[in-house]
Amino acid sequence: MLEDLKGKRVLVTGSSTGMGAAVAKAFAAHGARVIVHYNASAGEAETVGREIREAGGEAYVLQADVSRSAAAAQLVEDTVGKLGGLDILINNAGAMIKRSPLQELDDELYDRVLDTNIRSVVMTSKAALPYLGRAQGGGVIINMSSIAARNGGGPGAGLYAGAKAFVLNITRNMAKELAPSNIRVNGVSPGVIMTPFHERFSSPEWIEAQRKTIPMARIGTPEDAVGVFLFLASNAMSGYISGQTIELNGGQYMP
Repeated sequence: MLEDLKGKRVLVTGSSTGMGAAVAKAFAAHGARVIVHYNASAGEAETVGREIREAGGEAYVLQADVSRSAAAAQLVEDTVGKLGGLDILINNAGAMIKRSPLQELDDELYDRVLDTNIRSVVMTSKAALPYLGRAQGGGVIINMSSIAARNGGGPGAGLYAGAKAFVLNITRNMAKELAPSNIRVNGVSPGVIMTPFHERFSSPEWIEAQRKTIPMARIGTPEDAVGVFLFLASNAMSGYISGQTIELNGGQYMP
């Protein structure tokens, strides 16, 4: 167990399913107090919260559409109300929305993809700053990027790939800007992890083709992701690491 995570107050956005759910459970297993956040998947979020509590952990379930600035800010306020503060923010919420070739893009899809993947990170982080700063002892922000930020993504995923590239780069800027406030900021960039994301947006044929390009010769699981989040959140393990985005892809992409 990472002793320095005990009692930490953690908000994991988009934690009703997939990697977010696995990460929320892992933090709770290490003694952290966790907010399980969802937008539309109420039943799944309640299940994650219940499983954490049944395992002896502490978890609360909160709803918010973090693609909207006011809702993101309210989520942070509600988190602080439940936990009494905030130490670690995991900006995991994001979605491709749908695959669309460039010639079929419209303003609605553009706004939805960028708001879901960019506005959510920026505005949730902004709202969290008063609770993570030096006066409160400092804190940690971890942003979810994607291998698509590095390789441009698959067919019809241009907006999503571009949004995740934004997340990767603003992570660097946030690390510089927030270091004087004793806030470390890092990112995680998953490759092909079998979650509802790929169940929705990727065909079995595409997934198998991707598997063949992975040196470890297998598709990742949500549980494969938890260690890097715990590592980046722990000051004992990564207290001198900031501004980095760790690739989590079985060797498929090596920058």
